[in-house]
Amino acid sequence: MFTGIVTALGEVRGAERAPGLLRLTIESAYDPAGVEIGASIAHDGCCLTVVETASRPGGGMRHVVEVAAESLALTTLGALAVGDKVNLERSLRIGDELGGHMVLGHVDGVGEVVSLMRDGEGWRLNIRAPHDIAHLIAAKGSIAVAGVSLTVNEVNAEVFGVLIIPHTWSVTTLSRLGVGDKVNLEADMMARYAARLIEARRNH
Repeated sequence: MFTGIVTALGEVRGAERAPGLLRLTIESAYDPAGVEIGASIAHDGCCLTVVETASRPGGGMRHVVEVAAESLALTTLGALAVGDKVNLERSLRIGDELGGHMVLGHVDGVGEVVSLMRDGEGWRLNIRAPHDIAHLIAAKGSIAVAGVSLTVNEVNAEVFGVLIIPHTWSVTTLSRLGVGDKVNLEADMMARYAARLIEARRNH
């Protein structure tokens, strides 16, 4: 379980590919003493299990995760290469502040950036969602974009808009996006369950 509040910006230091598997080595400022083998970390919004850790000279750490075939097919992780940045968030612990919204780390689909423009001190980002999850996105609702908790400002068919404040812009990968780029999307958990309930009632 996560909140969509990015706690570190990682850098891909290794990307080893095998049939149906991608093994990523990520470097970050995390304290290796606090990350155990088997820990869950969200990478651009996708929950992955840490399989190796190592201290980094000068501070911070490197950790290794393995991305299986389904995650490669349903997220943007398969396009990562050495040098790319990735949003990281460690899983919630009892007593942690719920600063964003409840996020599972289960990507619902990949969206496409259709426009990006300055809006006052912030930035307005418009994204086209896949057709099969567009109905889960509502104005004033929450959505995780590349693992970042954001409020939906407007919805026009399959395109929705979010406003990014300067702080979020500076500490996440959102500032590196351009038109046509792909982003992992996770709809609000309550919207997903509400849609499932409505579907079940229609089928009975």
